[in-house]
Amino acid sequence: MDADNVTARRLQPVLSLLGTVTDDVQLTASGRPHTLAAVSWPTGSVLLPHEGWQRADVALADAYRPDDEALILISGDGDFALLVDRHPGAVLVVSGAPSGRLRDTATIVDPATEGVEPIRRWLAASGIAGGTDH
Repeated sequence: MDADNVTARRLQPVLSLLGTVTDDVQLTASGRPHTLAAVSWPTGSVLLPHEGWQRADVALADAYRPDDEALILISGDGDFALLVDRHPGAVLVVSGAPSGRLRDTATIVDPATEGVEPIRRWLAASGIAGGTDH
């Protein structure tokens, strides 16, 4: 999650939904310290505070490990397009303004306008258990 690239209004509903997932989920986020502090993160989230141009992006790219598992990228930054394109598993991009390169290679959801139901359906289609409001 690129916390500097997605507003808390878009980020928090997704994090709340992911907090209900019963499968093992690894959450990694990077951004400015004050941006990370403005969000309620699920237990076990790995937060990588960074400041400066592209440092958060580099930290996220460095933390990424390709596998067949589903990947949720919460960022609209086109710098991640190659990573998304080469990821062997299903990819969901959460963003209000994703780059064209991301739109070409992944499912896109904007929870600020669509709510979290499309994300819940994507989780189910990707075989991820949980994702309920209960």
